[in-house]
Amino acid sequence: MDLEERSIDTEQVYDGVLLDVRRDRVRLPNGQESGREWIKHPGASAVVAVDDNDRVILIRQFRFGPKRVFWEVPAGKLDHGGEDPLVAAKRELAEEVGLEASSWKRIGTTYPAIGYSDEWIALFLARDLEAVEVHTDDDEFVEPFWLALEEAVRKAQRGEIEDAKSCVALLVAAAALEDERLHGG
Repeated sequence: MDLEERSIDTEQVYDGVLLDVRRDRVRLPNGQESGREWIKHPGASAVVAVDDNDRVILIRQFRFGPKRVFWEVPAGKLDHGGEDPLVAAKRELAEEVGLEASSWKRIGTTYPAIGYSDEWIALFLARDLEAVEVHTDDDEFVEPFWLALEEAVRKAQRGEIEDAKSCVALLVAAAALEDERLHGG
């Protein structure tokens, strides 16, 4: 069965710094027409940085929409269309938590809001870490902290880490590391 909806026309409703809101008229698989409102997003990268002691660096950050602090993995949007997600991942790791890694592995992609956005987030595992100077943005306030990867995964499983990208990234990273341990690099 063909499930694809095809855009007939699109209108930009709002173009902001972060959000580009669109309204499309679409042709449904049954031939009918309908409307779709969605957010166009440049994409992002998220990093699970694991040290030699199997600890992961997380950040605590206030998020304005839900008006509360969340535990997250370092992450950020691509600065411009077509930016390499690995370049963005490296930048965010250095800016937010003052780390560089000499070992990088892309471990997946997640789509955090498929009902209303085309946003995708490239997920990376970073190892062989080295401290560098932190350079957070002027309007960005984060509190980094280390936690055993195993405990971070349990917190995600128990719902104590609620940020979707962080939950997915932690679970996928833990599975990738376990696969490496069982089957080699």
